[in-house]
Amino acid sequence: MKTKTLMIASSLFLGFTGLFALFAPEELLKIVNLPQTNPLPVLMQLMGAMYLSFALMNWTSKDNIIGGVYLRPISIANFSHFTIGALSLVKYQLSNVGNTFLLILLIAYVIFAIVFAWLVFVHTGIDNKPKA
Repeated sequence: MKTKTLMIASSLFLGFTGLFALFAPEELLKIVNLPQTNPLPVLMQLMGAMYLSFALMNWTSKDNIIGGVYLRPISIANFSHFTIGALSLVKYQLSNVGNTFLLILLIAYVIFAIVFAWLVFVHTGIDNKPKA
């Protein structure tokens, strides 16, 4: 698997999610059935800023070798973010009435957590294919 594809996919996912939270916090609060009272919209915007920053970090590192010891802080940050996020969403889904938006988010988080786990713990970052 090409790590460039993974980094582009995670950048787009986090970027679009971040932009949505940053510029439409009230709508996002409606989708997740939360009241639109202060300070929740501002907290959503702060979350959006963090997601957008994470997306920019992934986008700028997409052309570098990632895996093993190469750019390990970036792969570990993504692994921990998606794993902790997936676990939090699983806990929510098990203890509350299912929200379709959060279920879709959970599926995306699980996929990214698995792939970044592979990147952190299995992939060496070096292409072992012989050059022709």
